[in-house]
Amino acid sequence: MPVIKSENAPDVVLIGAGIMSATLGVLLKELEPGMTIEIYERLDVAAAESSDAWNNAGTGHAAFCELNYTPTREDGSVDTSKAAKIAESFDISRQFWAYLVQKEFLPSPDFIKSIPHMSFVWGEENVAFLQRRYAELQKCHLFKGMVYSEDRQTLADWMPLIMEGRDPDQLVAATRMELGTDVNFGALTRNMFKRLQEMDGVNLHFNHDVRNLDQDDNGIWTIKIKDEDTGKTKRVKTPFIFIGAGGGSLHLLEKSGIPEGDGFGGFPVSGQWLKCVNRDLVDRHCAKVYGKAAVGAPPMSVPHLDTRMIEGKQELLFGPYAGFSTKFLKYGSVMDLPKSIRLNNILPMMAAGWKNIQLTKYLIEQVRQSPEDRLEALQDYLPGARLEDWELEIAGQRVQVIKNDPEKGGILEFGTEVVSAADGSLAALLGASPGASTAVAIMLDLMKRCFKTKIESDAWQSKLKEMIPSYGRSMGSDAKLCRDIRAYTSEVLELDNVEVDTAV
Repeated sequence: MPVIKSENAPDVVLIGAGIMSATLGVLLKELEPGMTIEIYERLDVAAAESSDAWNNAGTGHAAFCELNYTPTREDGSVDTSKAAKIAESFDISRQFWAYLVQKEFLPSPDFIKSIPHMSFVWGEENVAFLQRRYAELQKCHLFKGMVYSEDRQTLADWMPLIMEGRDPDQLVAATRMELGTDVNFGALTRNMFKRLQEMDGVNLHFNHDVRNLDQDDNGIWTIKIKDEDTGKTKRVKTPFIFIGAGGGSLHLLEKSGIPEGDGFGGFPVSGQWLKCVNRDLVDRHCAKVYGKAAVGAPPMSVPHLDTRMIEGKQELLFGPYAGFSTKFLKYGSVMDLPKSIRLNNILPMMAAGWKNIQLTKYLIEQVRQSPEDRLEALQDYLPGARLEDWELEIAGQRVQVIKNDPEKGGILEFGTEVVSAADGSLAALLGASPGASTAVAIMLDLMKRCFKTKIESDAWQSKLKEMIPSYGRSMGSDAKLCRDIRAYTSEVLELDNVEVDTAV
């Protein structure tokens, strides 16, 4: 990668002031303190889109309760490989955050709180699935402490609102993981940027909209940026760009012109929550309870009754209810989807649309829901729910990745994907869940692609192991390592570290 030095030529440019850019910026400054970084954000505040507390599920996705991370194979067995990967990725995030708290880079661990994670199902088929899932997860150290129960009194103790008024003849089951957390990614992101701005060689620019990207023959990028406050346009040169602009990343990836971005498209999904306004109900529920998604629903729409800690106050949300919008960002344009269509991605997008007619049908039905329809969905989880105790809250936009598959044509992906240039000079993050919770692992993978020589150096390897003690080792295959790391991060982050060994 070429090296350039001037006032208008930082080592790194980060586009978007969300959790991904914050994470990469902090990692790079810890590894290379002399590195210069410029950050450009289209809005007037950090973490206002996908990273904001009201726009993000905030579970601290560790695959403890999210049933869509443990799909059923054709033979009926449960595949836990994705869940194990996500669980370990979240532990990597916890280690990095603990390092930042110990170093006093973060003022406190108030952004993360202990909240039990539970999966809850009803009906014979779903209960059988949860039993199989629990049995499979018990084979992995990462899920030590999970408890399974079908006992109604136990379930009433775990989640009284959910069991209150429920049909006594209904077959129900749940798993519970005390190690679960709630994470306010908005607060975390803003604290990280606040400290980054205090460091030499780092500048954060709000109300700056990136309009174009162009790479010269020497590998140097020129970025055209408009200052929305003054109306003036400037150009910044850099050898490396990270596009972490949430739903806006696809447009910028397309403008970069890198061949690795060909064939990628995006399918936007909007969201809404029901927010509880009855404080008595809020106080009586303290858990994240996830169920099974409806047929055709995107993973981000897995229903959950969710205790959140936002601005120091306990909240209770249900949802999200999905919907369709052509916007790629909550504060975006209705032209975002049409403008994303290119000759190189129109066929994959059409193929993905044809294969996901059920999803389109589901989203249309969600858009057409009345308040009474939303209440009916809530009453599956909260039998005694009343409409007057809840109000509608608009959530964030998510853009699911559409990519070209040589054998299947266009396929719709429901995870996150890093697209990087062959020369390592540019990387873009596309996709949604589990996203923020696995930001550190995602950025480590990005650095392996784009800073390959540096990350293999002794200096960077030593620092990475200081920041992330399990770096280079597997917590999933090492019981002692898993136990020790979780005890360490729980202590530093002031979390409960309860482990229960037997099912109820």
